[in-house]
Amino acid sequence: QVQLVESGGGLVAPGGSLRLSCAASGTIFGVEDMGWYRQGPGKERDLVAVIDEGGTTKYADSAKGRFTISRDNAKNTVHLQMSSLKPDDTAVYYCYALIMPIIVMGYYDYWGPGTQVTVSS
Repeated sequence: QVQLVESGGGLVAPGGSLRLSCAASGTIFGVEDMGWYRQGPGKERDLVAVIDEGGTTKYADSAKGRFTISRDNAKNTVHLQMSSLKPDDTAVYYCYALIMPIIVMGYYDYWGPGTQVTVSS
């Protein structure tokens, strides 16, 4: 059984910072890409940032310069440091990972349940 567990969401004022964390657990053989998506009220789910196993990152234009994604391969964790937050950043943030369970050969998409981030004065 493979699970992703998110933490770190909450309420912050505009201009503030927040750090999201996600840990993959279970019978895992390997983890390739890990990342964060978000879905705001009345909007579609969009990519925020992704990081591959080697540390190469990709960001949405809206996140560049403000958000930083990082990972710890030994712990199967991924983090999203968010700074200079704006009201438009308000959304449910979902952790994503491409994982190969130990009992199968292929990699599969996994999603966390989401954590709420609210940016409001």
